[in-house]
Amino acid sequence: MPAPLLPTLQASPTLGKDVDVVVVGVRGTAENPSLVGVPADLDKVTTKKVGSSLTELALAVGASAKRGRTAVLSAAGGVRVVTVGLGEDAETSPAELRFAAGVGVRAAAGLSRERTPVRVALALPVEEPEQARAVAEGALLGSYTYRPVTQSDPKPSDLSQLVLIGDTKTLSAPIAAAEVMVRAVTQAREWVNTPPNLLYPESFADDARSWMSDAKVTAEVLDEKALAKGGYGGILAVGGGSSRLPRLVRLTYSPRGAKAHLALIGKGVTFDSGGLNLKPGDSMYTMKCDMAGAATVIAATRAIADLGLKIKITCYASLAENLPSDTSYRPSDVLTMYGGTTVENGNCDAEGRLVMADALARACEDKPDAIIDVATLTGACVVALGEEIGGVMSNDEVLTEHVLAAAEAAGEDFWELPIHASVRDQLESSVADLKSTGTKRAGGAQVAAAFLREFVGENPWAHLDIAGPAFRTGGAEGDLSAGGTGVGVRTVVEVARSLAG
Repeated sequence: MPAPLLPTLQASPTLGKDVDVVVVGVRGTAENPSLVGVPADLDKVTTKKVGSSLTELALAVGASAKRGRTAVLSAAGGVRVVTVGLGEDAETSPAELRFAAGVGVRAAAGLSRERTPVRVALALPVEEPEQARAVAEGALLGSYTYRPVTQSDPKPSDLSQLVLIGDTKTLSAPIAAAEVMVRAVTQAREWVNTPPNLLYPESFADDARSWMSDAKVTAEVLDEKALAKGGYGGILAVGGGSSRLPRLVRLTYSPRGAKAHLALIGKGVTFDSGGLNLKPGDSMYTMKCDMAGAATVIAATRAIADLGLKIKITCYASLAENLPSDTSYRPSDVLTMYGGTTVENGNCDAEGRLVMADALARACEDKPDAIIDVATLTGACVVALGEEIGGVMSNDEVLTEHVLAAAEAAGEDFWELPIHASVRDQLESSVADLKSTGTKRAGGAQVAAAFLREFVGENPWAHLDIAGPAFRTGGAEGDLSAGGTGVGVRTVVEVARSLAG
């Protein structure tokens, strides 16, 4: 699978002569907006040739400080200016700068003509390293679009180069860090966006292993024979209805000097039809995104390694395709999971928790200091939190604090949900150690998390349910593209950074 196509990114102290579009910010109230980051040389030349400053011209065409609002105007020398609203606050947070950079770059890309890519400069606040990294990330993420793999004549990128205006020495490190993160996030997006006839357990595993070939990461793939020998009953059951059999990907990053060990688990159902509990047709269309958790943890592992964080990572991606056939598992089947726990299957469309349980049980044998799993697990979490916020459920308050702080630092929205003590009673079974589903419709996200918790032992564990924000069915917004978003990658990396010390 080809790597996502992204423009180059560099820093420059001045605007230069080859820039086609420059992005600047607008801050303040509706009554008193002001431009932020206007290049002095461009403003001077424009005032001299046009007789009005860039600020005056921008306000004349409706430039606004409203978040994400853009306006376009022409300056001297044929340079076009895109203004993007930064809000009323005197200082703009890194998350808002990331969003604004994505908005600005996308608006600038829309100005390309006759398949000619444009060179875009961003004159947004980059004085602090966190600001610079956020602007760089937002600009690159905003430039991402999925290139259909079946197009015979794919449209070239609308962007040839991105330039951050500022001190080149101080910007080099934030840009380098941003490029690592963006490569990981966009790779996750690329996997999520790939049609399921092209991305299935074997091809996904092969692609993940190939992507790690030049990283300091060891990759191992267990095929269906190895899974059967190892007793991975959950993965085998879920994937048993498809001719494209399941895989378990295990990645290991072990840097010298690591003082902590983090296990990452990702749900990788490459297509979820619901199995014998078949989904309605309309609900099935976007189910190529049901492997977003696996894409997240694989991509995060690569970013952690490329950043050189001093923390050991063991990553498991459970890959299966959930289809109905005469070899499918059934409601009321009893499955023997990795490690011996027996589970009565309640619903074949509650498959994610089964493939995750096998990997969680296996990860415990690695004796990690903490476990984080990521999954598009429940529609109930979407009902609870909407489509833009992920849920966090955990058995450890300290780890929860790490995750929520990391999400805030990463500019991703997660919210803590409980696992109420009463929920466990719903998992009682008369024929097995556990039942995979609850007895009530309400609280489905908690029930799924309570089931997963049964497989982590005493290990500190956090479950990230990204069923809502993993896939955007609408258009792009800010640094988020349409389709796969790559949500969770930055949060997991920031958790690793905090645990690494």
